[in-house]
Amino acid sequence: MKLVIAYIQPEKLNAVKQALYERDIYKMSVTNALGCGQQKGYHETYRGADIEVNLLKKVRLEIAVNDEFVDATVDGIVTGARSGKIGDGKIFIHDLADCVRIRTGEKGVEAIG
Repeated sequence: MKLVIAYIQPEKLNAVKQALYERDIYKMSVTNALGCGQQKGYHETYRGADIEVNLLKKVRLEIAVNDEFVDATVDGIVTGARSGKIGDGKIFIHDLADCVRIRTGEKGVEAIG
């Protein structure tokens, strides 16, 4: 079992979801996040004052998958999120020690589904 965490551009979320759905991956958690990487932000003028915006809007996806779905999950995220420009995002893959479905008490690969 693996936990796939991806940070992507907010406008790419629908494309990523569609690419994951095509690969039979439907379960995910999505949250808004702020962050910066190589882009380093940008400068903006607000009411005559120069403001440096270095935390940019991102979307964080968390997807718990069984081992046979890891490559399909990563491929779906890359397919949907890639623009070829700095700021497309990052994907992190962690080992998942266990998973428990609260409703039924199932554990492990059965709980992930």
